[in-house]
Amino acid sequence: MGMDTIARTPKQLGTGVRRYRRLKELTQGALGEKMHARQATVSKLESGEPATQLRTLMDALAALDLEIVIRPRTKASDQSIEALF
Repeated sequence: MGMDTIARTPKQLGTGVRRYRRLKELTQGALGEKMHARQATVSKLESGEPATQLRTLMDALAALDLEIVIRPRTKASDQSIEALF
């Protein structure tokens, strides 16, 4: 599972979390249990709801054994990134 996921919007980030959750064969409820959150919280995160707390995102990434890497943006347009999802 060594693929990178580019995310510039909350929706793209949520889609990336969903992709990795599914790769690990977890339900939203199971991921919620691992991060001590409700299934509804995972659903909101995956849908890109803008009111999602940063702590929620970090808990989800930790539960999925993922991390954020800060680097300069690629030259890809937002539309071409959306096409990846």
